[in-house]
Amino acid sequence: MSSRLTSTHIGGPEENPVLALDSTRAEFNGNPDSLFFNDGKRRIDFVLVYEDESKNASEKKGSVMRRRFFEGSLMNLGVELEATQSVMDEKLVYVKVHMPFEVLCTYAEVLHIKLPIQPNDLAQQSSAYNCFTRHFYPSEDVIAKEPDFFTAPFRKDQLKCFCVKDREQFFTPAVRSRMAYYILSRAPYDIKGSVKKFGISKLLDGGVYKAAYPLHDSRFNVKSKEPDCPNERFLLYNEWAHPKSFYKMQPLDLIRKYFGEKIGIYFAWLGFYTVMLTLAAAVGLGCFIYGYTTRESSTWSKEVCDPQIGGEIIMCPQCDQICPYWRLNTTCESSKRLCIFDNYGTLVFAIFMSVWVTLFLEFWKRYQAELEHDWDTVEFLQQEEQLRPEYEAKCVYERVNPVTQVCVSLYAAVSCGISTVLFWVLLIIASVVGVIVYRLAMFINFSAKLRTDLKYTKELEPFKEYVTPQMATSITASIISLIIIMILNNFYEKVAIWITDFELPRTKTEYENSLTLKMFLFQFVNYYSSCFYIAFFKGKVVGYPGQPVYWFGAFRNEECDPGGCLTELTTQLSIIMTGKAVWNNIQEVLLWVKNLIFRHCTQVGSEKVIPRWEQDYQLQPIGKLGLFYEYLEMVIQFGFVTLFVASFPLAPLLALFNNLCEIRVDAWKFTTQSRRVVPEKAQDIGAWQPILQGVAILAVATNAAIIAFTSDMIPRLVYYWAISVSPHSDGSNHTMTGFINSSLSVFNITDFNGNSNPNVDTLYRDFRNPPNHPNQYEYSIHYWHVIAAKLAFMIVVEHIVYFTKFMLSYMIPDVPEALKEQIKRERYLTQVILHETNIKHFKELMKPVADNLQDEIEESELNLRL
Repeated sequence: MSSRLTSTHIGGPEENPVLALDSTRAEFNGNPDSLFFNDGKRRIDFVLVYEDESKNASEKKGSVMRRRFFEGSLMNLGVELEATQSVMDEKLVYVKVHMPFEVLCTYAEVLHIKLPIQPNDLAQQSSAYNCFTRHFYPSEDVIAKEPDFFTAPFRKDQLKCFCVKDREQFFTPAVRSRMAYYILSRAPYDIKGSVKKFGISKLLDGGVYKAAYPLHDSRFNVKSKEPDCPNERFLLYNEWAHPKSFYKMQPLDLIRKYFGEKIGIYFAWLGFYTVMLTLAAAVGLGCFIYGYTTRESSTWSKEVCDPQIGGEIIMCPQCDQICPYWRLNTTCESSKRLCIFDNYGTLVFAIFMSVWVTLFLEFWKRYQAELEHDWDTVEFLQQEEQLRPEYEAKCVYERVNPVTQVCVSLYAAVSCGISTVLFWVLLIIASVVGVIVYRLAMFINFSAKLRTDLKYTKELEPFKEYVTPQMATSITASIISLIIIMILNNFYEKVAIWITDFELPRTKTEYENSLTLKMFLFQFVNYYSSCFYIAFFKGKVVGYPGQPVYWFGAFRNEECDPGGCLTELTTQLSIIMTGKAVWNNIQEVLLWVKNLIFRHCTQVGSEKVIPRWEQDYQLQPIGKLGLFYEYLEMVIQFGFVTLFVASFPLAPLLALFNNLCEIRVDAWKFTTQSRRVVPEKAQDIGAWQPILQGVAILAVATNAAIIAFTSDMIPRLVYYWAISVSPHSDGSNHTMTGFINSSLSVFNITDFNGNSNPNVDTLYRDFRNPPNHPNQYEYSIHYWHVIAAKLAFMIVVEHIVYFTKFMLSYMIPDVPEALKEQIKRERYLTQVILHETNIKHFKELMKPVADNLQDEIEESELNLRL
């Protein structure tokens, strides 16, 4: 049955305009762990909550009629309802929904749900990875291993082909809830002429119902007393969400069984990403230790800190009028900090991360293919994806599918999404420009007052060598950028959802993919724009002391820290990454506090026994977007880890610590603080996969550009291999001695416009011709040598890394060959089993006919003989 026919099937009681009355109220039987109606036989598959209109004077008559119509539609479809007055709040009524077996069979066929037909007796292959990690999984005595079956899409007329040992256990609670939600999302609540309004989502938005959710099977910290309750929530809390289980691998099969494949695939991806981060974090930490231990021995830092070299070099002011001249050795500490990150180890680590991200994505594809096989979602999109109710309600055209020859509904709309997206991207860029102007203005202020304040404040005097105007400006600007990012995020969400709703995608997968691309574009510009500015634009177009470049004719373009912009980029990354993680954890804590206050207010002074459905109502609902924000948070983090890792080797380590907490916090949230989500099928991580691949490709270019144009690695290499020896120097041995002088240019102070100047020439960071040169203050030949080396480095490194990525992608197949063979074998055996079962069933049906024919033939032969 097609999804369009299904929508017609859920047409509701057109033949009964009087509509259904409220269900008879049933008294609570006093069993807080019960998951059944009062008769103890019919399982509760879903719960609807509304305020009793007789006890709520503000209840509108229209809402009552829509609710009654809706419940009547459900009962006409064969769904059974039971209403119970709330124990804690007499205004609330809980409508419990039960799906009889016949209804379940009907919609299992509609949704093409795969169900077991025979135990799978094929030997399961075990990888070396599983052999290592199996010691960290929960004991099978606690969480039993899920049995493996051959499965096939359910067909009601082939019921005998399936393993139906117990009708009540044939469909799992997760599958039952999924089918119940499918009916609820398509049952009509109002019909006016040819216009039909349907779906529980609209009723929830309109306040007709206050909540709709499936039930948890038990309390998270206490086992249920029901004899047949599997206590899966209790097991998940103790073996997965509890802090004591931080070292254990995730029980993915149980997560998938309880919450559905969509949440299962998210936690599988997050766990795999965290495991791979362990390797990146170890290498990044080694790179950091190497830079930290060699910072004192670096020729750069030695010359800067040497009173005879850096102490004798007077540098030009970095702003007009109020900025003083300064000696190079005042930046000794910042130069040492720069050497921690700007070294050859960083180059090796950046190349390693380019290879790491390729291995991560390729091995994830293989692992994902194994999960698709184990969780029976290999052919999900082709068989089970249904149209969204919103699409079915608004589609106005139909066309014939050339493959199936079935009429498919279309929706015609002129999308204004591109212009809206561009508008918000320009708004982000405007906010970045605002932060840049702040940096320019505050740098002047810090340059004029900061040194004086530190000098005359005894408590702060020990920090005067560390707190420079550049550092103070960078830290405060980074904090402001973080605040702006958090504020604008709230607007992006609403705009992206509005655009996607207007586009009206056909299926939920298409809806989420479209929303994902828009939100990631917003967040990409929002989070990374300031980092791109510092890495590739700041300090690149500043002119020279006698002729600086101004913004808006008033603000002198800011220069990099004397040690370079790499330190500022590191500061920006660390503040945004850490601040974002802290803010997300604060939100989780606030959620817990909100739940705690709500439960305390509703239960204070009460000793009543609270039923399972009321306990779940007191939990927080999962938003419509579900896991969207969890994915978005991790993908933004993935961008920080890969795009700018050349400037901050500790980024993978910070991400690792964050993810170890994130897994348990998310597990704790889903099992203890949130209502049970509606289980959903998912084959993969959706549109996030191509986004990750795009970030991985861009990361090669950004890291190569950071090393080439932001760090001083290429100028040092040019000096070491070319400038330090003949014919540019008198020496015959390659050396870094003298690099400081070669990286500075001389400026004649008389070229300042009437300012008070010292009686010596000053220097500034650039490669320009000296005064009295025929082309004074123009770029020198040394500058063009460095630029050529930077471009050559970037092109060569990019091509080598891209070629390596391509070869790795080619050599590592997305699906293991053994798994391909096993999938083919299982498909063949499934067809054989179904064929043999059908033949056997046909023989059983034909046996009475054959026996009758045989008897008739024998009687006719006997008559002939007589």
